[in-house]
Amino acid sequence: MHTRMISPATSAPRWGLIVLAICLASIAGAHAQDAALLKLWYDHPARQWVEALPLGNGRLGVMVYGDPLRETIQLNESTVWAGQPNRNDNPDALAALPEVRRLVFAGKYKEAQELVNQSFISRTSHGMPYQTVGAFTLSFHSHAEPTAYYRELDIANAIATTRYTSGGVRYEQTVFASIPDQIIVVRLTADRPGALNFTASLSRPAPVSILTRGRDELMMSGITGDCDSVKGKVRFQASVVIRAEGGPVAATDTALTVANADTATILIAVASSVRQYDDISADPAARAARYVRAAMKKPYRRILADHIAAYRKYFDRVTLDLGRTDSVKNPTDVRIARFADGTDPQLAALYFQFGRYLLISCSQPGGQPATLQGLWNHQLFPPWDSKYTVNINTEMNYWPAELTNLTEMHEPLVRMIRELAITGRKTARTMYGADGWVLHHNTDLWRINGPIDGSYWGMWPMGGAWLSQHLWEKYAFSGDLRYLASVYPLMRSATEFFLSTLVPYPGSNWLVVCPSVSPENSPAVHREASIAAGTTMDNQLLFDLFSRTADAASILRVDKQFASRVRAMRDRLAPMHIGRFGQLQEWIDDWDDPEDHHRHVSHLYGVYPSGQISPFRTPELFDAARTSLLHRGDPSTGWSMNWKINLWARFLDGNHAYRLMTRQISLVEKPSFETGGTYANMFDAHPPFQIDGNFGFTAGVAEMLVQSHDGAIFILPALPDAWAAGSVTGLRARGGFEIERMEWSEGKVRTLVIRSQKGGQCRLRSYTPLAGAPGVRLAEAAGENGNAFYRSAEVKLPVISPAAHLHPPAVRQTFLYDLSTQPGRRYTIVSAGR
Repeated sequence: MHTRMISPATSAPRWGLIVLAICLASIAGAHAQDAALLKLWYDHPARQWVEALPLGNGRLGVMVYGDPLRETIQLNESTVWAGQPNRNDNPDALAALPEVRRLVFAGKYKEAQELVNQSFISRTSHGMPYQTVGAFTLSFHSHAEPTAYYRELDIANAIATTRYTSGGVRYEQTVFASIPDQIIVVRLTADRPGALNFTASLSRPAPVSILTRGRDELMMSGITGDCDSVKGKVRFQASVVIRAEGGPVAATDTALTVANADTATILIAVASSVRQYDDISADPAARAARYVRAAMKKPYRRILADHIAAYRKYFDRVTLDLGRTDSVKNPTDVRIARFADGTDPQLAALYFQFGRYLLISCSQPGGQPATLQGLWNHQLFPPWDSKYTVNINTEMNYWPAELTNLTEMHEPLVRMIRELAITGRKTARTMYGADGWVLHHNTDLWRINGPIDGSYWGMWPMGGAWLSQHLWEKYAFSGDLRYLASVYPLMRSATEFFLSTLVPYPGSNWLVVCPSVSPENSPAVHREASIAAGTTMDNQLLFDLFSRTADAASILRVDKQFASRVRAMRDRLAPMHIGRFGQLQEWIDDWDDPEDHHRHVSHLYGVYPSGQISPFRTPELFDAARTSLLHRGDPSTGWSMNWKINLWARFLDGNHAYRLMTRQISLVEKPSFETGGTYANMFDAHPPFQIDGNFGFTAGVAEMLVQSHDGAIFILPALPDAWAAGSVTGLRARGGFEIERMEWSEGKVRTLVIRSQKGGQCRLRSYTPLAGAPGVRLAEAAGENGNAFYRSAEVKLPVISPAAHLHPPAVRQTFLYDLSTQPGRRYTIVSAGR
């Protein structure tokens, strides 16, 4: 990603989309989990923001430091952004478009890039920053030299707890962000009556108004900041009410004080004036007051119980057991620092579940999608504005949504796509004279669509094409025809834009996108200019968009002629190419450099998250793509590391994926743009913090255990040696399955229980023979030759020979089975050699 704040370090076979003739299994109930293992815990307070513990309810974000002397609870609200509704289209683009294309096709890339900077890049807004609300502070009057200190984040219940002893008194603080009550709750207790004494205050690193009302209410109101040429106009308010038992609450002009209380319950509400992306007319004070008044009618225990029930409805759907060692007895920061020693498999399971916890906490139905930092940001102008970068990062945020059984968390992204399809239609007309809708590489709360940051990064009109894949994927896991009908117009409109704008590639019959870039990279032959035509990622994205849009039309029995036209255009897209180094080319020309270790691996989209490149259907492209990933190398930024984990899972190399996991789960003490890693609070380090890495890791673990993109449910496709035994429940597969339970040992599946929601034919793939339990008929399937064939990169230049010994040629036999299923039934399958 590019930023104005922090600069970065730096002929294909066609295949028809295979859709399993089945639909998603619903969740029958929550699975029990070992709650003691689902905790991040520490023996000292947070010293910096990336050590504080995150809580969230989709709209409100909290970072808890756990400081006994001066506790800081940093606050976010998902619609507190700088600026106001605005557009950032550049009207000069349309007139310049023919000349830009002429320059690109003439090989004058630098000149084309300069013209794009003049005529395409926005002159008004490069996106507004997501901003902190501020901080709620508790100053304790006599908690010097605390002992027996302990703080934890319980991700089984979404609760942060701090405990310590001071002056012979045991104090405890409990914090959570309630989904049903839409408030933040802080509960303070002491084991000695009358021992609670503190002052509560609010602050923000920008001008605000702070006042009290009555004896127990504190309020802070303000307006968000200006950015670029856009005036800040979002109004917000934070309201705090304290209910103390055993002692009085008193107010000064700007703070609340509690004296000699036994317990205190603090309710924090935050609201803004944003109704939706184009309407900021709401009354934040009235909104905040409603949240507080409603919560005050409920006893604390009821608020807590409702919170836990609402959260666990999602979280308990999936469990994962990879084994445990004595390492679980260590604080979490110690475990992260030692993970590469290879003695803590449970930490990988905790990291996986932490990603699910974060997605539940920052992306709730009806709210905003997860930003670059999810829901959590302590700055007014954070790195990359903490907005939505859609050339990889926003999409990565939602990779685990369907597979790890959190489909409801996908809804905010789908809703944003609906809104972008509205705003993007004007961008398409204004800048390209085109039908449909378009999005470039970034957007924000206001749903801007124009290109930003500069041609090198921003001249990428493929954001709508990639986001549209999520519309289809949500259907592929659910089989929900009503949902598909609701999103098909968005897919059709995204397709219409490219039908209007594709142009012939000189000297061929191919159709290509021009101008565009391979995200944030440029070839060695002209490093100063990234602009190009027909990049591999563009072609792959359009192949998926066109295929899935046409398939959706066929499934819904609409737009027959349109679907035929789309398929005809798809067949003219430029194919993927294998270059002179045996690599999958990143560009339409053979410009790749084996020494290019760029963080983006955009041309491997066709491997993951797409499935165009397969070891079974396209082994030559599969081998070439693998060679490209070997060239890129392992060291990388955090989010890139986690993309590579998923890629190595798709390359069926669990040990390589696990090796990258040991790089990812390494404690960041001296941030390096080349190494990524993990902060003490388990946030992914780009660096700085970006949440996409956390979500990419979670998706990667799931991909190592179950894959369903290639016409069958592949069981344990990329299991590393380190996870020889384990179990998982609740993962979902495309076409309508839930892996209700899977157990394995010695690297082989022993028991598999599958639940089908709507019935139909299920195809299974496994490295080991399977058999149906009594009453379950499992038939051997005809199909491919049953071999997952992959080999090391051909050594055509010495540059790739050092890596060859790491991946010797291998042929692993697989077994295919067909299972006929009925709606709502579960099927038990066992190892045939058991």
